[in-house]
Amino acid sequence: MSTAAVSTTDGIRATAESALTRCGVDLAAFKGDAVTARTPITGAALFGLRADTPQDVDRAVDTARAAFHTWRTTPAPVRGALVKRLGELLTEHKQDLADLVTVEAGKIRSEALGEVQEMIDICDFAVGLSRQLYGRTMPSERPGHRLMETWHPLGVAGVITAFNFPVAVWAWNTAVALVCGDTVLWKPSELTPLTALACSALLDRAAADSGAPAGLNQVVLGAADVGERLVDSPQVALISATGSTRMGREVGPRVAARFGRSILELGGNNAAVVTASADLELTVNAAVFAASGTAGQRCTTLRRLIVHEDIADTVVERLVRAYGRLPVGDPFQDGTLVGPLVNEAAHTAMRASLERAEAEGGTLCAGGERQLTDAAPGAYYVRPAIVRMPAQTAVVREETFAPILYVLTYRDLDEAIALHNDVPQGLSSGIFTADQAEAERFLAADGADCGIVNVNIGTSGAEIGGAFGGEKETGGGRESGSDAWRAYMRRATNTVNYSGQVALAQGVDFSA
Repeated sequence: MSTAAVSTTDGIRATAESALTRCGVDLAAFKGDAVTARTPITGAALFGLRADTPQDVDRAVDTARAAFHTWRTTPAPVRGALVKRLGELLTEHKQDLADLVTVEAGKIRSEALGEVQEMIDICDFAVGLSRQLYGRTMPSERPGHRLMETWHPLGVAGVITAFNFPVAVWAWNTAVALVCGDTVLWKPSELTPLTALACSALLDRAAADSGAPAGLNQVVLGAADVGERLVDSPQVALISATGSTRMGREVGPRVAARFGRSILELGGNNAAVVTASADLELTVNAAVFAASGTAGQRCTTLRRLIVHEDIADTVVERLVRAYGRLPVGDPFQDGTLVGPLVNEAAHTAMRASLERAEAEGGTLCAGGERQLTDAAPGAYYVRPAIVRMPAQTAVVREETFAPILYVLTYRDLDEAIALHNDVPQGLSSGIFTADQAEAERFLAADGADCGIVNVNIGTSGAEIGGAFGGEKETGGGRESGSDAWRAYMRRATNTVNYSGQVALAQGVDFSA
């Protein structure tokens, strides 16, 4: 099922201009010919924007460093007041930001609105966190001494984001970094510069409204050279980078070489195990969204379904029927569930993976074809694909950022867990079962090896209250909730001697 109507480029451009203006962006101040803001809805260019030079990045780092010297001594609850005001402005401009997310990333309306809601939620979380940056007090082995730890602001945080979550990931980092006392430099994806300009304008307004210093957050636009300058700057204490594993292999060692810190959120090749006891209606509904939502362009997208052999035929039949009813088309149109791929390169990668899968013994059960070529010849709408595989072949072990779901079968749970873990990535996972023992086995230390492990829930749709991130080639970093805030601060262990005498630890006697 396809949705024929596709918004016009002129209409999309007008929508973007209106949203930017309402958010406080003077687009004329950013015009140039170095960065092209495009929309995957029609594939057309919308605006030409300027790019920052490496020297511009250096100046932005200096500004952020100067602002940090003031911000780090501002009481944390006062820093929280800024983030509270940001949350209020995000709520006020929720529709505007969602419009821009749809324009640049191609997300359907409910997903775009949901992403902006994540921003609002993390602001709420961070405001509470501003009064809970707790350290511990530990018993000292020396009489008349107190042993404790304190947490202090880290410095300038560089945030590099990907196109698929153009605003939420920035908010995860920025809201937490600001209450921790850090300043932020944001390098957005070249594919989504407009959303970054809008968010930055709202944060600037929040800073002015709350009396915070200028320079707490800055956006730098451009290609890889801009990101590299940020990554290599010794004045940037933390780099939080979201993107491919290939990108992480470059960023991680460069930050480590200068003894900086990094949070890497990289590739995902997420799987769910479907046991013989699973509720199949729940399973299929969850799998369809997890595998085809955002046109398969989430790091948490479900890419592998590992199904017990006794129910595999039934599960595939149900999935094929559900996929046949998915409305593919204009993300601005009511009823659309699957929008476009971000660009031609994404479509090329999807076609290449499907061809490899068939060459490696797979059977295409549904989807894969391009849609709406007459209505939007420059855009790439595809039907989500289901491929049944005889084994976990080379193509299955790789991440293709497109809506391809590989279906594998297993005989016993140990085999399923081994299949699940036998990929380089380790972000999100799930098991569908009505058997508590099976669920506990999957959650155990020798179960799923991912950073996110779910029971009777799909692999996508994480909440901000938990720490988000993965293991292995996913990078090992954590963002958002729980104690992820510690990555944005430095820890000091403090000993206070109030005894009036020198007492060395472990009973060492160094008296003359």
